[in-house]
Amino acid sequence: MDTEYDVVVVGSGAAGMTAALCTAHHGLRTVVIEKAEHFGGSTARSGGGIWAPNNAVLRTAGVQDTPEDAGEYLAHIAGDVPAELRKAFLDAGPAMLSFVCEHTPLDFRWVRDYADYYPDAPGGRPKGRSVEPKPLNATVLGAELAHLEPPYVPTPAGVVITQIDYRWLTLIARHPRGVLTAARVFARKFLPGSRLSMGQALAAGLRAGLLRANVPVRLNTALTDLHVENGRVAGVLAGDELIRARHVVLAAGGFEHNERMRKEHQRAPIGTEWTVGAAANTGDAIEAGIRAGGSVALMDDAWWGPSVPLPRGPFFLLAERSLPGCILVDSSGRRFVNEAAPYVDVVHAMYDQAAMPTWLVADQQYRDRYPFMGLPPRQAIPRRWQQAVLRADTLEELARQTDLPSLTDTVRRFNDLAESGDDTDFHRGGNAYDRYYGDPRNGPNPCLGPLRKPPFYAVRIVPGDLGTKGGLRTDARARVLRADGTVIPGLYAAGNTSASVMGHTYAGAGATLGPAMTFGYLAGLDIAANTPGGTP
Repeated sequence: MDTEYDVVVVGSGAAGMTAALCTAHHGLRTVVIEKAEHFGGSTARSGGGIWAPNNAVLRTAGVQDTPEDAGEYLAHIAGDVPAELRKAFLDAGPAMLSFVCEHTPLDFRWVRDYADYYPDAPGGRPKGRSVEPKPLNATVLGAELAHLEPPYVPTPAGVVITQIDYRWLTLIARHPRGVLTAARVFARKFLPGSRLSMGQALAAGLRAGLLRANVPVRLNTALTDLHVENGRVAGVLAGDELIRARHVVLAAGGFEHNERMRKEHQRAPIGTEWTVGAAANTGDAIEAGIRAGGSVALMDDAWWGPSVPLPRGPFFLLAERSLPGCILVDSSGRRFVNEAAPYVDVVHAMYDQAAMPTWLVADQQYRDRYPFMGLPPRQAIPRRWQQAVLRADTLEELARQTDLPSLTDTVRRFNDLAESGDDTDFHRGGNAYDRYYGDPRNGPNPCLGPLRKPPFYAVRIVPGDLGTKGGLRTDARARVLRADGTVIPGLYAAGNTSASVMGHTYAGAGATLGPAMTFGYLAGLDIAANTPGGTP
């Protein structure tokens, strides 16, 4: 078979669908191919947040920001990333979000108070810059709804939870807003029509935009290789089919489910079973780009997060680490990090300080007060979790079970710090990001509480991730670069197929999807400007 388009986009996550939406809007015949049987990839499994400073949604919400502050912040935390990439992202991010709002049924709102991950850094914002999709009526997808990638954490039928909801639901047993939020979530079940939220809403809304633009998304169509003619990428091979195109956008996710690539590029211990990225993300597009002459960067890194290896799959710890009554300890039983720090930093510390095996240790009061790994407060730990969660009536017994000789001394020291409200060892609760998922009804520090009430729990922690962040090097127009810095004609990359503009850090909630969509958008603009028949 041999078909021809102006643009073929490989991958149907947020980066790929934004690129396709942009090229189609500019009059170019576009197709999206997707390896999996569902569209949406890791986007549909995510929280759906977008970090793109100075956008119209933030301005409407009254968020005070400036391009200069955003630039200073990103330069401070990701200064090893080329300045032209950082500038391209910050300049185009607001236009990208406005474009998506105009050409899809999506609408967004500010995630109030969800701080930048380094709020005290120059240019950082303690109130945050993240936005999320408002709940979306699923009927906009019609029959395509059946092809949407399922969420990472399933919810009961009719239950729709947003990022804003999640914060307060973790405090359902502690704060009136937790109860009110639960009531609001329950009431949504009675609204007419089915609703989608977070990454499900984002992926569905983008797909609805492609439906309006008559862009086909071909599922179960895996990239085999790139087709090159006279030194220019001129299409893709998908099995026996050659799909010719003037331009190719690679946006097929990272390589988190490719054990060979992870062992080649990343530090042990590493496990493809510890990621929550979409199962189809095996690095095919990255390797195809390398074969075409592309160079790579950041292959050693990922969108890390401390995770619990449960039988049904990993549980990515988000709020749990910030709440009072728990600590993280290394293989000797000593604390080694601010537990409430950005999740990527916690795993970097696990690796850099050889802090594995790592354990989260908590007491019964913690379990009485807060949800944990999807369990409501006070609910017993299931027996099927016994390989990941140990329980003992005393700290001494827990230390013996886990072979953590320093655990009792560590807890004694931590309890003293918790009582004082000042973690002089690791400064937990010392900034707005730490406190976002803390308990505001807990003493002088919303993140600190002693471990005293038996029984005690030790939860095995592994270096999980949301996906890898290394990939093909690109320029400010999302064009793939060779090792000498020259451009491979006809080839673009965005999302986790490309090396992230965030470098080794993570600016805030949505710093995966914001850049992914922005560089997909930039790829679309550049393609439109360089394709006969493209409209301005």
